[in-house]
Amino acid sequence: MNHFAFAKKADSRQANGSMEPRYDNETTGDTERKPSWIKVRLPNGREFWDVKQLVEGKNLFTVCEEAHCPNRYECWNQGTATFMIAGERCTRACAYCAVKTAKPFPLDPEEPRHVADAVVHMKLRHAVITMVTRDDLPDGAAAHFAQVIRAVRKASPSTIIEVLASDLNEKTSSIQTLMAARPHIFGHNLETVERLTPIVRFRAQYRRSLRVLKMALDCVNGKVATKSGIMLGLGETEDEVFQSMDDLLEHGVTVLTLGQYLRPTRNHLPVVRYIHPDDFARYEEIARAKGFRHVASGPLVRSSYHAANFKPEADVLEAINEDLRKAGEL
Repeated sequence: MNHFAFAKKADSRQANGSMEPRYDNETTGDTERKPSWIKVRLPNGREFWDVKQLVEGKNLFTVCEEAHCPNRYECWNQGTATFMIAGERCTRACAYCAVKTAKPFPLDPEEPRHVADAVVHMKLRHAVITMVTRDDLPDGAAAHFAQVIRAVRKASPSTIIEVLASDLNEKTSSIQTLMAARPHIFGHNLETVERLTPIVRFRAQYRRSLRVLKMALDCVNGKVATKSGIMLGLGETEDEVFQSMDDLLEHGVTVLTLGQYLRPTRNHLPVVRYIHPDDFARYEEIARAKGFRHVASGPLVRSSYHAANFKPEADVLEAINEDLRKAGEL
């Protein structure tokens, strides 16, 4: 059975007034026909063009563009962006992702300064920085990521720094290197439920991702907020989504994002189903009831969408600042 057929078969149960999600558009795998609630705002403000010019001028990459994020126009119109570091080429070829897969170029030693300059120029109170997976590097680019974090903090000490990291091949030294730079929020996405992980994520493991999240938390004795995201509409069942929520909570994750998978091109996995906004709202209620401190759930929600709406607890922020002061980094 091919991967696409398997994904479609995976969620064959129908919504018959039961607790299964309701789907108003039954066209599966059709990127041309989307339900009415999948609406993308087009650029219409000066801020959008200012951000675009800044990113291009600094030779920076954003996950907004590279991953074809549906919210990029809205976010850029608001003067915010999610920086993608370590190049634009990823060493993995995940079946859902639009980021280019190719042999990466060497790391840019000027990138930490350029990202820091952009954060200052944009006056960001909350900066989100993600990365391509760099399996070609012994540390997975962890040291480079740490340099970026430190450069941003030096240039803008009051900015909340959120990172969205790869699994770093679950290498303890790499995770320790990254966490030694003391991001305020550490994110790593499960992306999908356990059963679908081999189909959706190339060279990734569901349990490994859970362990990476816990390792990041343990590296700093719990002095960080941990975050993860799941895409819906790939063929998962509701019970599997609930199980993933429980798995994340068991590994110390307190911030969750849930969004609709949208097929970037016809070369990627098809959408199995479009989830109704009401069901996203219900998932959010259930996730909060289970114990997540912050949940963002909706068709167009992505990991960094309205990320500034979540702020780590005051005691976590103070603990991080105290450790940084002792290390002479603040």
